[in-house]
Amino acid sequence: MIKRLSTSDTKRTSKRAVGAKTPRKAAKPKKTGTALYKRFAAIDFETADYGRDSACALAIVVVEDGKIVHKGYTLLRPPRKDFVFSYLHGITWDHVKDEPDFKVLWPKIRLLFKGVDFIAAHNASFDRSVLYSCCGNASVKPPDTDFLCTMKLARRLWNLKPTKLPDVCRHLGITLKHHDAASDALACAKIVLETIDKGIPTGAMLKTVTMF
Repeated sequence: MIKRLSTSDTKRTSKRAVGAKTPRKAAKPKKTGTALYKRFAAIDFETADYGRDSACALAIVVVEDGKIVHKGYTLLRPPRKDFVFSYLHGITWDHVKDEPDFKVLWPKIRLLFKGVDFIAAHNASFDRSVLYSCCGNASVKPPDTDFLCTMKLARRLWNLKPTKLPDVCRHLGITLKHHDAASDALACAKIVLETIDKGIPTGAMLKTVTMF
């Protein structure tokens, strides 16, 4: 799991003149922390409909020691034929009807998460919920790891607003084909790599959700 380093408050002492009024105590600064990492995975899901279990595409980029060591992309057959978001990602039922479903691919997907310090995604609460929903439908246990949201990361490190993926990529000069899962996951990994000399604010991590 991630090692977290917290900065300690600096204590200052000073002599007070006799008869001087007691100064008000200054509010203590909020403690900030930095997450250290060696290996992480960046993911992006595309979904067919409003159900979080309707993943129709998944891309995973694995980074180790600051270098991209794996880039993977696959289409998935969702549990329903209904496609609502084809206008965004261009994927239709005809593209996926003969593809394996999530349960069949899970053993290969799970191996890519082995040993990661966290899983990164842009708007990570969405991708985490898709992953957990697909795992639930497949009756498999999701990876027990932290999630990093690169939207939160961009706000905290670069004070960006808005922080949609195209906005962050434009700021950092990252090439992007939005709603292409392979491009989105690669962009997410590159955003994280921009922090390699800065460290990751722990406030950009999602709160842990216990499943199963």
